[in-house]
Amino acid sequence: MSLRTITSGRVTTAVLASCAAIAVAVAPASAAPSRDLGDRISGNAVNRHLVALQRIADQNGGNRASGRPGYEASVDYVANKLRSAGFDVTTPKFEYQAYYLDKFGLAVAGQPVEGDALEYSPATPQGGLTAPLSVLPADPTPGCEATDYQGTDVSGTVVLIQRGTCSFADKQRIAAEAGAVGAIIYNNVDGALNGTLGDPADARIPTAGVTKQVGEALAGQAGAEVHLDVQSRLETVKTRNVVAQTRTGRADNVVMAGAHLDSVPEGPGINDNGTGSAGLLETALRLGSSPKVNNAVRFAFWGAEESGLVGSTKYVQSLSFEQQLDIALYLNFDMIGSPNAGYFAYDGDNSDGVGAGPGPQGSAQIERDLVEAMAANGVQTEGKDFDGRSDYGEFIAVGIPAGGLFTGAEGIKTPEQAAKWGGEAGKAYDPNYHMPGDTLANVDRVALERNAKAVASVVQHYAASTEGVNGVQTRAQRAQLRSAEGAMTAQRVATAEPEHAHGADAHGCGRDRA
Repeated sequence: MSLRTITSGRVTTAVLASCAAIAVAVAPASAAPSRDLGDRISGNAVNRHLVALQRIADQNGGNRASGRPGYEASVDYVANKLRSAGFDVTTPKFEYQAYYLDKFGLAVAGQPVEGDALEYSPATPQGGLTAPLSVLPADPTPGCEATDYQGTDVSGTVVLIQRGTCSFADKQRIAAEAGAVGAIIYNNVDGALNGTLGDPADARIPTAGVTKQVGEALAGQAGAEVHLDVQSRLETVKTRNVVAQTRTGRADNVVMAGAHLDSVPEGPGINDNGTGSAGLLETALRLGSSPKVNNAVRFAFWGAEESGLVGSTKYVQSLSFEQQLDIALYLNFDMIGSPNAGYFAYDGDNSDGVGAGPGPQGSAQIERDLVEAMAANGVQTEGKDFDGRSDYGEFIAVGIPAGGLFTGAEGIKTPEQAAKWGGEAGKAYDPNYHMPGDTLANVDRVALERNAKAVASVVQHYAASTEGVNGVQTRAQRAQLRSAEGAMTAQRVATAEPEHAHGADAHGCGRDRA
């Protein structure tokens, strides 16, 4: 906060002394417990929740996908834990169009090509479609603008497009408008491309995803015959989120933290995202339902993230502007125990200069606080772009500051990262990503505990004050500032210095910003 100069030497001195006294008094003042909540988080306790989720998957067809029994049992497990701890818990229902892929095949010049259909890709005719391959030249915004197709005739072809800058949905839509009958999007980093078109309404043409290596090889085969076979269908699914809030703290400056609870149908999803859910659940249980905090804390466990961030998106869109305004910030924890773990914090200030740009105002401070919390656990983090692949997406879209931690998915660990963090260079952070092997046996429990402790520390920090993010002070700070302003007003009246009252903020330590 800033101090404005007052012309009287006596008043200036008094103000500075008063502000210094307030700073000393206020700095340690917090309604939150003095002990760092992160110190109370046990890796074994977090792991116990993972054991529960693994058993739930084992008893329900091997997965916890939204709309299926394993997910419903996961919702019950989390909701019952929170209710037993005294939280105000709701499980709001929603429905969406779930995507099911029954068959996928891709061949170029008669040779099979490894890849996968992007989620919500429209189906081809039975038996697939056959068309020549066209190659869109890569540029800084590949396939993101209609002008990218000037000089490249893609009519009646399956067009090869590099990933980057805009959404997969935009790439295939613009390709369709240019006349393409299908699209293949190849990765711009090492590792598999697991993507979604986001919404069935946005899906225009059958679309496949392939690796960077496969895409670069295909780029030299313009004109070759492509056979693409996608057999997919949509079904209406009804499912639930879990939302729990403390019974104490300001309800108009809520700290919100979330993790998606669902898995993909292919496996139990213990790292993706049992780990984030387990770390968040243990944080809630350790914080308690009625902690001595200044700001209420709202914990969310999202459904249908794997179907295009559906649960979190519908939740945010269900809120009025004022209800959105009540949310001070959003923290997202999606995969915090990858077996070849990296350590990433979302790049709130865009200091890395990669991809989507900075988050909303306040996101830079969230990044700094997360980096500091991880450093306290002996870990140096790297930035992670807000690439739209997790549940922070809709919060950012409506201007809510956001951040989070992540240990990596299908991306490849570099030698420099292996030297810094351990693990194996040249391998995926999680080689079991979206596969049956994402089990209890394939979790890095050191990374899990480090991240879970940081989750708890940062949640507790913001429960005490969000001033660094959105300028909202604690009640204790505001009360002491008001008291000081009142005392100084009385002093001026007593010493007959009315000429120095230059406005409500001219004589205090700063405006009351709450």
